[in-house]
Amino acid sequence: MASGVRNGGGGGGGVVGARMSGKADRQSSNATPKAAAAAGKPRLSAAGGGGAYRRTSSGPLPAAGGGGGRASSDSGVSSRVRVAVRLRPRNADELAADADFGDCVELQPELKRLKLRKNNWESETYEFDEVLTEFASQKRVYEVVAKPVVESVLEGYNGTVMAYGQTGTGKTFTLGRLGEEDTAARGIMVRAMEDILADITPETDTVSVSYLQLYMEMIQDLLDPVNDNIAIVEDPRTGDVSLPGATVVEVRDQKSFVDLLRVGEAHRVAANTKLNTESSRSHALLMVNVRRAVKGRHEMDVSVSGENGHSSSMVGSFRPPIVRKSKLVVVDLAGSERIDKSGSEGHTLEEAKSINLSLSALGKCINALAENSPHVPVRDSKLTRLLKDSFGGTARTSLVVTIGPSPRHRGETTSTIMFGQRAMKVENMVKLKEEFDYKSLCRRLDIELDKLIAENERQRKYFDDEIERITAEAQLRVTEAGREYKLALENEKAKCHQEYLDSIKILEEKWKVHQQSPKKQIKETEATSNEVGEVQNLLQNEKMLRQSAEDEANDLKNQVLHWKKMEAAATAEVVKLRKMLDTEASQKEKLDEEIAVLKGQLLQLSLDADETRRSLDRGDGSGKIFPGFDSLMSHTRNSQPREQSNGPKPPIAKLFEQVGLQKILSLLESEEPDVRVHAVKVVANLAAEEANQEKIVEAGGLTSLLMLLRSSEDETIRRVAAGAIANLAMNETNQDLIMAQGGVSLLSMTASDAEDPQTLRMVAGAIANLCGNDKLQTRLRGEGGIKALLGMVKCGHPDVLAQVARGIANFAKCESRAATQGNKVGKSLLIDDGALPWIVKNANNEAAPIRRHIELALCHLAQHEVNSKDIISEGALWELVRISRDCSREDIRMLAYRTLTSSPTLQSEMRRLRIEC
Repeated sequence: MASGVRNGGGGGGGVVGARMSGKADRQSSNATPKAAAAAGKPRLSAAGGGGAYRRTSSGPLPAAGGGGGRASSDSGVSSRVRVAVRLRPRNADELAADADFGDCVELQPELKRLKLRKNNWESETYEFDEVLTEFASQKRVYEVVAKPVVESVLEGYNGTVMAYGQTGTGKTFTLGRLGEEDTAARGIMVRAMEDILADITPETDTVSVSYLQLYMEMIQDLLDPVNDNIAIVEDPRTGDVSLPGATVVEVRDQKSFVDLLRVGEAHRVAANTKLNTESSRSHALLMVNVRRAVKGRHEMDVSVSGENGHSSSMVGSFRPPIVRKSKLVVVDLAGSERIDKSGSEGHTLEEAKSINLSLSALGKCINALAENSPHVPVRDSKLTRLLKDSFGGTARTSLVVTIGPSPRHRGETTSTIMFGQRAMKVENMVKLKEEFDYKSLCRRLDIELDKLIAENERQRKYFDDEIERITAEAQLRVTEAGREYKLALENEKAKCHQEYLDSIKILEEKWKVHQQSPKKQIKETEATSNEVGEVQNLLQNEKMLRQSAEDEANDLKNQVLHWKKMEAAATAEVVKLRKMLDTEASQKEKLDEEIAVLKGQLLQLSLDADETRRSLDRGDGSGKIFPGFDSLMSHTRNSQPREQSNGPKPPIAKLFEQVGLQKILSLLESEEPDVRVHAVKVVANLAAEEANQEKIVEAGGLTSLLMLLRSSEDETIRRVAAGAIANLAMNETNQDLIMAQGGVSLLSMTASDAEDPQTLRMVAGAIANLCGNDKLQTRLRGEGGIKALLGMVKCGHPDVLAQVARGIANFAKCESRAATQGNKVGKSLLIDDGALPWIVKNANNEAAPIRRHIELALCHLAQHEVNSKDIISEGALWELVRISRDCSREDIRMLAYRTLTSSPTLQSEMRRLRIEC
């Protein structure tokens, strides 16, 4: 059966590693008060928890160095993994079941010690870096466990905060609590991001977040559920592990980060077990990448010098800026669980196996590091590969182990404490990571290049405009001079011609007078001679004037020639300017070549920096690379149980090997009733083992079982066949095959015809398993599965009612998840089929399994506003109020409380009825 996806906070944790002898592991850690004083670390007061705590156990981190034109990196400082233990108070079940028994642990927080009682007379004492009682506040836990790591991350070091413990001991509460109702309940994730955002500078620094889960050995993106198989990429040179396929979101404020956490929690896988209502079925990893600019360093110096206003060159003196990159990883581990205590079955059992394998691999790595083993099995699991830097790497790591007080879980508590003791022996080599910001340098070079190109274009446009202006001015002056010369020449010609005519006219008049008066001829002749002399003088003057006019005309011609020469000179200037532009273009090409050479030099600098970093890594010996592990060991899901490998095989297994599956399935069609009964019982027993289910389905066993259910009238055969189908229905692939072959219709017909409670229990169990598949909801209801499930309540048998309640709870949870993800709208199908009155009637049933499933189903139905009116009209509101107040299970009580407080319609009805939640 597919597991549910959790909408709110929930527990989840586990125990890893074999038990070690008490004498060997009852030694104290290095973080004693004397060691803290020797390390030079000040003690700081912690609000809300009382007492004092130590920030780190390894002394102050060195300041960042620099200079010489390249980034610097510290050689590394040894830092032990800090471990704090936190005790969860008893829950309602433990208060009722363990009322007559004392706690199995005793805390001595002032001495940082923990006593683990073996019995009433004997106990063992362990020392940790911090011991937190059940009354320690979330703020106290953050300041003790995570704040020193966050401060190191802000200084440029990698850091890891991880929670480890048994299922239901409060790991997710410690790390991932959002604190929307009560800010004091905020977990380490929210508080760490609040401190990071308060310390960075938004103009120069960036913070980005990835939120992932490791589910069934597959890395899934909680911010983008479609991205469900992210590959791990390991740098062959440095050994660094990265996830390039994960979604990375840049965070600017606290509200956007809380929204991202809420989206991720909605997609995280959870399931209902006996130990926890919403048990985490995956390991959650929050990765916060911080990129900070180092202030006070010399930056690139680019200068531009000009010569004659049209040439430029770059001075090659520059220093690239330096940045610090660090990463904070917050890990919420899922808990390993004992199947007999958690009650896991079907798909939930497969999830538990995967969780146990990954945590076992983590425990082996911790053991190898604690014992300084030359071989650390990092590649046994994807979890250990992701945490490679956290244990034995370069990150500052803090671990909080959560335990419960119940003596029923003394074995899990002991294993958890042993894990913390071994983790305290692990030493990490913390190193500062600085590097050149080549991208910023390239951007600045591109900006400077754009400025030079713009300046070149501006000067070229100025030259073109100046050439056009000079050409137009010269043409205008030449035209004006020619017009003035032509006008003066015409005026001078007209004046000379008029004077010439006037002189001729005067001479003609005098000649006439001389002809009329001969006596006066002599005198007139003399006068005429004088006049002729005057005329000659006038003619001479006319010649002189004409000569002067010709000279002036020549001057004007010379001026025209001068302007033409000026025009030629302007044309030559234009040619010269064009040559200058060509020279500028060639200089631009040379500038481009210089930039290409600079980029090559930058690339060479980057290669030299990488080579230096590799030589430093080889010199300090802090990193361990194991080239022998070239492939990840495959996970064997269908392994045989230990009892079958070590002891004698059971009769069913012997029969399976001797006879063969095909012959057993052929006996299902035998004409003898007894033979069919025995054959179907054998198939049902084989179907109970997951390793046989795929073989049964491939051999046609599922089809044969459905045919028996359809055709047989023997009540025993129908009961056993329904049980075998219920076993096969625990697998998601088989669920699709059952639906495709009309299995729901056959199960519904069997439920309507059968009267035996055991037959009805088997049928109800099969339908309940199908109800947990998100993809089959509509088809299941359309083929009568829900009505058949509700019809079986008439039997009244507690076992049948328990299976019916489980199926309704699974169906309601899938509907709630689909509505949250936006895949479903409208009223619940359960309400449409009339299931709500029966749910309200049995919400306070005396049988604990029935009541627990019904209460969960009612809470999931009430989570969506579209169902609120039916909840109120059927009287379910009073049951929700009762559950939020009186439910014995704290997780169901909190779920009912959140449902009531988040629904506006229910809140309005409660105010009308004056009901207080």
